[in-house]
Amino acid sequence: MLPFHSLSAAQLALGRNLTFFETLWFNYSHDKSDYFLFCHNILFLFLIFSFIPLPLIFLEILHASGIHKYKIQPKVRLPFSEIFRCYKDVMRMFFLVVGPLQLVSFPSIQMIGIRTGLPLPSGWEIVSQLVVYFMVEDYTNYWIHRFLHCKWGYENIHQVHHEYTAPIGFAAPYAHWAEVLILGIPSFLGPAMVPGHMITFWLWIALRQIEAIDTHSGYDFPWSLTKFIPFYGGSDHHDYHHYVGGQSHSNFASVFTYCDYIYGTDKGYRYQKKILKKLKEEVKSSEGSYYSTAEDVKVD
Repeated sequence: MLPFHSLSAAQLALGRNLTFFETLWFNYSHDKSDYFLFCHNILFLFLIFSFIPLPLIFLEILHASGIHKYKIQPKVRLPFSEIFRCYKDVMRMFFLVVGPLQLVSFPSIQMIGIRTGLPLPSGWEIVSQLVVYFMVEDYTNYWIHRFLHCKWGYENIHQVHHEYTAPIGFAAPYAHWAEVLILGIPSFLGPAMVPGHMITFWLWIALRQIEAIDTHSGYDFPWSLTKFIPFYGGSDHHDYHHYVGGQSHSNFASVFTYCDYIYGTDKGYRYQKKILKKLKEEVKSSEGSYYSTAEDVKVD
C-alpha cells in the first residue's frame, strides 16, 4: 500500500509532478495492500493459460490450410477431446498447486524486496531487469531440465510433461505437480538477485509463461518477432525435444540456445536440421531438372 493518501502528497514527497503512468498506478494501488497486488499474478496466470493458446488451438481444430503448412509436426492432429483434457488437467493443477503456491509465497516476495511504491521504474530499468530474469531462469532451468531427464527424474516426474510428443500451447504448463514446484525456483531466482517493482514482477511472470506457450505451440512462423531475439530457441527448437521424447538428450534450454550449444546438447537437433536442409536442396534440384527436361521436350 502506498504511504500517500492523495496525489498532492505523492507529488510533494517526490518533489515533482507524477507521470501519466505513475498517476494511473497511484489511482489504482494507493488503497490496496501489497499482498492484494501480488495476488494479481493468479488472475494473470489464469488468463494467460486460458486465452493465449486459443488462436492456434482454433486453427488446429479447423485444420486451416494456410496455417497448417507452418505446423512443425503436420501429421499429428489432436482431437478436440484431447485438447480439452489437456486444458482441464492444467486448470486442475492451477487451482490445486499454482494458485495456492502464489497465495502463500508472498513473504518471500517481501523478503527479497519487491516494491510497490513510487516512483515507477523507467522503461530501461524494466527491460534490463527482465533480461537478467530471463538469463538467470534459462541457465538454471537448463540444468534442472537435464536432471529431470535422468532415469529417476524422468520416470517419476518429467514423463508427464512428455505425454505430448507434438506439443500444443495448453501443454506448456502441463506437468507433474513436483515439476511445477521445482521449476518455480528458477523463476524466483532472477527477482531475488535483482529485485524490482511489482509491475516488473508481473511482466516477468506473464512474459515467461507466454514464452513457454510460444515454444510449445507446435507452429514455426517465419514472420514471428521472436526470430529477431538473439539465441532465442522458439517452437522449432523445443518441438524437437518433445519429438525425441524420453530418450532426448538434446535441446534442454527453456528460452535461449546458448547452453545447448556450449554443452553440446543440441548436436542431434543440428544434425537433423542439416539433413533436412540437404533433402530439401535435393528435392529442389530434382524438380529443377524435371522442369528443364520438360521444357526441352516442349521446344523440340
